[in-house]
Amino acid sequence: MSVTATIATLREELAQLHQELIRWGLVVWTAGNISARVPGEELMVIKPSGVAYDQLTAASMVVTNFAGELVEGDLAPSSDTFAHGYVYQHMAHVGGVVHTHSTYATAWSIRREPIPCVLTMMADEFGGEIPVGPFALIGDDTIGQGIVHTLHTSRSPAVLMANHGPFTIGRDARAALKAAVMCEEVAKTVHVSRQLGDPQVIAAEDIDFLYERYTNAYGQAPTTKEG
Repeated sequence: MSVTATIATLREELAQLHQELIRWGLVVWTAGNISARVPGEELMVIKPSGVAYDQLTAASMVVTNFAGELVEGDLAPSSDTFAHGYVYQHMAHVGGVVHTHSTYATAWSIRREPIPCVLTMMADEFGGEIPVGPFALIGDDTIGQGIVHTLHTSRSPAVLMANHGPFTIGRDARAALKAAVMCEEVAKTVHVSRQLGDPQVIAAEDIDFLYERYTNAYGQAPTTKEG
């Protein structure tokens, strides 16, 4: 597939995935954004800045390089573009990035407290606790630096940037969106459990077992067709 065709496909996908942010209650007004790496290029497709979700279309998505410079599109890119670009520059396995201000995950970020791994679902999806990244001001790639530095030593696809909110990564934009949905779900569940008492952390060896099983054995095995 040509670069032009790939970008067109990613524009369509991102237009649809941004509606999923609304469906899962992860954003309000124009906050939040999703981006996707253009495979084989130092380019990404990302949401434009300050455009209402009900006005987002494939055509309104913009293309930038990893330095945040506009390459294709008529609108200014998201204010988080520099953060996304830094992640793509320094985490070659990442194909999608999502940022939300979802209520419960953001509340944990305000406390500057990691979400402890007290659910088997967390062990499956995050491989341990969801870590907290440093406080950083928007406007350059400082937020991206904090994301990369924090996730460098974590299996988690999510990081809670202090006093800001969650950023999630994935092999593609849909996988990053799944991580954002799951991050908010566990943030809410663990918060509720704390109202009832002290949540009990899962043992490290059990987390490892659950993570490896989920990563390598969960779901349907690929099928092959012969002849």
